[in-house]
Amino acid sequence: MPAPTTTKSACSGNVKSLSSNCVSLSNTTGRFAPFANHSYRHCTILQPLIYHIPSFIAIQALMVYVWYTMASTEPATGNAANLPSVEIAAKLRAEIMESLPSGSRLSPERKLATRFGVARNTVRKAIMILQKEGVVETVQGSGTFVADYQRPRLQASFETARPLELMDARFAFEPHICRLAVLNAKQVDLDSLYELVRQMEEFASDAARFAELDARLHVSIVETTGNPLLVWIASQINLVRGQKGWTKMRELTLGPEIIAAYNVQHRSIVDAISAREPERAASLMKEHLETARLSLTRAHET
Repeated sequence: MPAPTTTKSACSGNVKSLSSNCVSLSNTTGRFAPFANHSYRHCTILQPLIYHIPSFIAIQALMVYVWYTMASTEPATGNAANLPSVEIAAKLRAEIMESLPSGSRLSPERKLATRFGVARNTVRKAIMILQKEGVVETVQGSGTFVADYQRPRLQASFETARPLELMDARFAFEPHICRLAVLNAKQVDLDSLYELVRQMEEFASDAARFAELDARLHVSIVETTGNPLLVWIASQINLVRGQKGWTKMRELTLGPEIIAAYNVQHRSIVDAISAREPERAASLMKEHLETARLSLTRAHET
């Protein structure tokens, strides 16, 4: 049909135009020459992303939806959020919602810092996030207490999500995150990802420890984007992975064979991000999530 052919031709023309402009940049001489190779590299990476504008729009729509519905509870941290403090705030929030009534006193900062293995300043930032959400109140000289607040509607949705529902959400989220990681990951980020992969291979016989490192690796990939909202969404996904239903599924699915398969897949994903191959990274992430979903489906049927 004429219309689709024209659209495809126009899209192809735009991509060719982009490639032409990038080549022109690579041939630049004079005082702009130092920037030529940098521009060409990023244009080369961006070119395949042109074909995935619908995926990009879907991610943006998800971000806008979460931002709107969670306006009253979004961590107001000013600049880019500190990931450890966001994660700790999420864990404390989950504990409060599950078992701590209004008026309950939280453990002192020193004990929380020891429990989570972080500095007291990181715990203080996490508590500040919860204060701004209206979840806790700090009384000078007395401590931090659970406030009288209403349970956020979207938070409840995350908590009640079933494992297979969460896998569907991850399918819509994580492959495109890999593309963004290719564009934004620095060498220090890549070193951190490889270290997590190494630790996962080391703890292949310890399912509980492996699961913790697995969750951390996926959050770390999101962290490389430098986008605090995406990091926050990933932290909410991790909340679901920490629930009892997920613990049961982990016991049923994380055997030696599946852990070995996950380790191969994780290393391949990080290799693709390191090699700046966005489509390969996204494809490998899809393959990994398909493996995980199949494993969960089989466990659910038993």
